[in-house]
Amino acid sequence: MNKLEILAFALNQFADLTVEDFNMSTSFWHTKEYKKGDYFNQHKSVCKYLGFINAGTFRSFVIDNKTDEEKNVFLYSKNQFVVPFKSFINQTPCDYHTQAMTDASIHYININDLLTLYKQSHKWERFGRLMAQMAFNVTLERMESFIFKSPEERYLDLIKDHPDIFNNIPLYHISSYLGIQGPSLSRIRKRISEK
Repeated sequence: MNKLEILAFALNQFADLTVEDFNMSTSFWHTKEYKKGDYFNQHKSVCKYLGFINAGTFRSFVIDNKTDEEKNVFLYSKNQFVVPFKSFINQTPCDYHTQAMTDASIHYININDLLTLYKQSHKWERFGRLMAQMAFNVTLERMESFIFKSPEERYLDLIKDHPDIFNNIPLYHISSYLGIQGPSLSRIRKRISEK
C-alpha cells in the first residue's frame, strides 16, 4: 500500500469511512516532511492542522517556568494522529509545543477543509465526533494513569501504545513521559526483562 492508501485504511478502521468517503477528502490532504526537532505546532499558537504520521515520532511537551525542564505530555507514533487536540478542536492557543523527535513524514489536513467535509457528509461529521471522543479519552487516560497506575504499569501501556518507541528516542524522553527519573526507568526495564 502507498501512503495515501494507508491513510484511507486507517480512516476506515477509525471511523468506518469508505473509499467513496475518503475520495471526498483526497484534494485536502497534503504531505510534509519533518527533520528531528522541527515543530508541528508551538506553544501559544493555534493549531490549524490534523496530522497522520506516515513515519517518525512526535511529542507534545511543556517547559517548566521555574526550572526550564521539558516535560513530555503526549507521544505520537507511526499510523497515529498527531494533533494538540484542545487547540485544534477549539481553535484556541496551544498550551504546549508539539515537535518531531525523529525525522518524520505526515499527511495533514487543514481545519477549514475538515469543517467543509463535516458539512458535506454525515460520515465525516461522525469522524469529527470520534476525534473529539478520542481526544477526551487520551487526555483522561493520561491523567488517570498518574492517579491509578504504577510507573511500571504506565511503562507497559507505553510499550503497547508505541511499540517502536525505544528504537527511536532517547530514554530520558521516555522517563519524562512516564513522570519518573532515569534510574527508576532502568530498574523497571530490568524487572520486566527478568520476568
